[in-house]
Amino acid sequence: MMQFSHLLSFAIWLPILFGLLVLAIGRDDNPGLTRAISLIGALFSLLVTFPLMKQFNSFVHGLQFVEKSSWIERFNINYFLGIDGLSLWFIPLTAFITVIVVIAGWEVIEKRVAQYMGAFLILSGLMIGVFCAQDGMLFYVFFEATLIPMYIIIGVWGGPNRVYASFKFFLYTLAGSLLMLVAILYLYRQSGGSFDLVIWQRTVLSLDAQKLLFLAFLAAFAVKVPMWPVHTWLPDAHVEAPTGGSVVLAAIMLKLGGYGFLRFSLPITPDASHLFSGFMVLLSLIAVIYIGLVALVQTDMKKLVAYSSIAHMGFATLGFFVFNEIGLQGGVVQMISHGFVSGAMFLCIGVLYDRMHSRQIADYGGVVNRMPKFAALFVFFSLANCGLPATSGFVGEFMVILGAVESNFWIGLLAATALILGAAYSLWLVKRTMFGAVANKHVAELLDLNKREFLMLGMLAIAVLVMGLYPAVFTDAIQVSAQDLLHQVSQSKLPTH
Repeated sequence: MMQFSHLLSFAIWLPILFGLLVLAIGRDDNPGLTRAISLIGALFSLLVTFPLMKQFNSFVHGLQFVEKSSWIERFNINYFLGIDGLSLWFIPLTAFITVIVVIAGWEVIEKRVAQYMGAFLILSGLMIGVFCAQDGMLFYVFFEATLIPMYIIIGVWGGPNRVYASFKFFLYTLAGSLLMLVAILYLYRQSGGSFDLVIWQRTVLSLDAQKLLFLAFLAAFAVKVPMWPVHTWLPDAHVEAPTGGSVVLAAIMLKLGGYGFLRFSLPITPDASHLFSGFMVLLSLIAVIYIGLVALVQTDMKKLVAYSSIAHMGFATLGFFVFNEIGLQGGVVQMISHGFVSGAMFLCIGVLYDRMHSRQIADYGGVVNRMPKFAALFVFFSLANCGLPATSGFVGEFMVILGAVESNFWIGLLAATALILGAAYSLWLVKRTMFGAVANKHVAELLDLNKREFLMLGMLAIAVLVMGLYPAVFTDAIQVSAQDLLHQVSQSKLPTH
C-alpha cells in the first residue's frame, strides 16, 4: 500500500527554510527576534511530524507517505522519499531534539545567534532527509550534507581545541563516506542504472561483490555510529562542541550510522551480513564492555557521557547482527531511547558548565545541597543511562540481551555485563558530583534550575518515562518492518547458476 502526501517534504524542508530565514534576517543587535523565529520554526517542524505518527499504519508492509519525482533525469536520480517502521520514530525525535536545542541556547548563546540557530534548523532538516531518502544518491547527499552544519557548530562555538576537534570529526566521517560513494556507484551499474534502494535490495550480487560492498558501507556507518576502533573522533568532538552540538551529535547524528546498517548493509548484502555477523558482534561487544571500562576512568563529565554513548550504540549494532526479531527491534528502540537519555545528560552537564565553567568531576560535589531540582533530574537521567526498569534505557537493552541470548547464551551473558558497567560509571558520576558535603565556594554559590532549564529537562524526563512505561507505542510501529527486514536478510542474493 502506498500513500501519497507531502508530509515528508514538509518535515525536511520546513526547518531548512526557517534556518535560511533566520540567517537572512537575524542580527546580533536584535537577538530576541532571531530566537523567536528559531523557536517558531522548530515548533512548526515538530508539529508537521504529528500527522506522520497519527497516520502511520503499523500493519502495512513496505513504504508509506511515498513521494517520487525525477531529480536528475539523465542519471535516473529521483527525489524519492518514503518511511517504514524502522525510520518513523527518528523523524519526530529529530524535530523534538531541535526544539530542545533552541530552548537550551536561548540565553547561553550571545554572539552570532542567527548563525547558531540557523545551523541547527538546517541540520535538523538534513538529518530528517537521511531517514526519509529511498534513492541511494539522495541518501548520500543528505548524509554528507549533515557534516557541514555540525562542522561549523563545533568549529565556531566550541571550546579551546574546537578547530582540531571539528577537523577530526569532518575528516573521519568524510573518509568513511567516500567508500560508500564507490559502493553506490557500483550498485547503480549492477542494477541497470538505478539508484532506487528497493531495486538494489532485489539485485543479484556475487558473494565477493557483497563482501566488498558490506565493507564499504561498514567504513561509512561504523565511523558514524561510532564503532570501536574508529570511535576516537567522538570524545574530542563532544568535549569541544557547545552543549547544543553535543546534544544533537549524541541524540541524532550517531543514529545515522545505525540506520545505515538497516537500510543498506543488511537488505542489500544479506549473504555478506551473515558472513560478517560474528565480526560485527565482536566489535559491538568490545564497544559495550571495553568502552564501558574506559568510561569508568574519565575525569571529564562530557568525556564520560561520550564514551557511554559509544557503549550504548554498541548495544544497537549487537541487536542488528544477532538476526532475530526481538534483537533487531531492541536495537532500534535502544537508538531512540539513547536519543532522549544522552541528550538529557549532555544538557545537564551544560547547565553545570554554564554556572561553573568546568566539566571536571573533581570540581563538583554536594550539588544537591544547592540545586535540589537539578540533582533530582540528573539522578533520574543517570539511572535511565544505566538501564533502570521503567525508564526508556531499560527497554532497548533488555530486548537486545534477550535477542542475544536467543542467538547465543554467551553473547547474551557478555552483553549483560555492560549493565553492571553502565551502573558503575553512571552512579560513580552521580556520587562524585551530586552528593556529599558542598565541595567548594563555587558549588556553594550555585543557583537551581530556572524555568527555561526546567522546561527542557522536564520534557525529556517525560519522554524517557513514557517510553519506559509504555514501549508498545514504539515497538508496534517497528515490528512489521523488522519482520520484513529479517525475511530479506534470510534470502540469499547469490547468482543461481
